[in-house]
Amino acid sequence: MTWHELNDVIVITLPEIFDMNANLGYLTREKNECMYEIENNIITKVIAIGEIRSLVQVSVINNKQMIVQFLNDSRPVEQWKREEIVKYIHEWFDLDNDLTPFYEMAKADPLLKMPARKFYGLRVIGIPDLFEALCWGVLGQQINLAFAYSLKKQFVEAFGDSIEWNGKKYWVFPPYERIARLTPTDLADIKMTVKKSEYIIGIARLMASGELSREKLMKMNFKDAEKNLIKIRGIGPWTANYVLMRCLRFPTAFPIDDVCLIRSIKILRNMNQKPTKDEILEISFSWKKWESYATFYLWRVLY
Repeated sequence: MTWHELNDVIVITLPEIFDMNANLGYLTREKNECMYEIENNIITKVIAIGEIRSLVQVSVINNKQMIVQFLNDSRPVEQWKREEIVKYIHEWFDLDNDLTPFYEMAKADPLLKMPARKFYGLRVIGIPDLFEALCWGVLGQQINLAFAYSLKKQFVEAFGDSIEWNGKKYWVFPPYERIARLTPTDLADIKMTVKKSEYIIGIARLMASGELSREKLMKMNFKDAEKNLIKIRGIGPWTANYVLMRCLRFPTAFPIDDVCLIRSIKILRNMNQKPTKDEILEISFSWKKWESYATFYLWRVLY
């Protein structure tokens, strides 16, 4: 992690393969996103780590340096807290990952060469907070993306905290400790199924008891982490792989049954019908160790 401070501003040195426009293209694809705001290529977001709450503006200069400015007197005084914020941003944009081998592989891959060229410099945008990643996975099950975003907004605004700045509220995802104390009745105003409410509360309780944590999962190998997640009520292989990909950063995470992945392959290969699981396994053979990046780039083809 290469970074320094200049007049209370954090400056992060970006990896060679990074393009802010490609990343902003992904981040601005849904107008109903409630966890950040983007205006004039500047992201405004609350970064919450434990008790730390910092409202920051993130911008990029020439794809070389990322500038992190603190708003509303929210710059932490302690150096270690500022280090945690830098760490969060590294996780969020996957800045420690060298994408050179991915691009070498993609250049030779008939399916990936177009998306890799078109979205060059895009990173797998992460969700560093495990509870947020799991909730988003559960909320998004079997509904369209726009409706999933509207559920997330309702959930965040009902149970999250916010920092107000310039007449606007910037939200913090509800902490699992708060949700663990609720019952499905408390979530009744949110237009999700009772089952989803139960799943989310169940996940929150597992985290509150210490049975489930990001640290524990990160110590496991991919298969064990996947198995542990699938054991949880409401988490199937798709949600587990989604979280393994976007939060736990396992490069081999591969939501093979994902509807958008299947649709993207069908479109790019001009197929008359959807590819079967066996066909996808065959197509993805050369993606080894880069399945999560391949999936993310194929998603971008659609939205």
